[in-house]
Amino acid sequence: MEIELWETEDSDLAVFWVQLTDPELQHMAAMTRKYHYDRGHFDAHWAKVRHDPAVTLRTVLADGVVVGHAAVFGPPEEREVTYVIGREHWGRGIATRALAELIRLEDTRPLHAGAVADNAGSIRVLEKCGFAVTGRERDFARARGEEVDVVLLTLG
Repeated sequence: MEIELWETEDSDLAVFWVQLTDPELQHMAAMTRKYHYDRGHFDAHWAKVRHDPAVTLRTVLADGVVVGHAAVFGPPEEREVTYVIGREHWGRGIATRALAELIRLEDTRPLHAGAVADNAGSIRVLEKCGFAVTGRERDFARARGEEVDVVLLTLG
């Protein structure tokens, strides 16, 4: 399977909306925001993100099909990675390969990430890409309506 990252285009956003509003994906990610539930917030969020020069945003393609997105954001001393792969594409190594490619594009170190503690798949993706667990915290997970344990990871 060929995995590519490309500059995000307007047409990719329809796929992102379907993915981010998937209840199973929301539960797994746990740390959702307003734009995961409301199309107006979604459109405003992506307009802002796509025009922010501090954000490295890429659409993830598998064999030419849009399957998700990956990004690096935040100030130089606090750069953070995020990624979403549509549920129908989970378990195929796409997230690992996409994140590995994304961090090759980003020179800043350290890079940070967080994943809800029971999201073993995401933690494994981050560790395969060189991230190490550096801490834990509790945070409110909107998608679950409760506080959850979050694993903090860093790539030095």
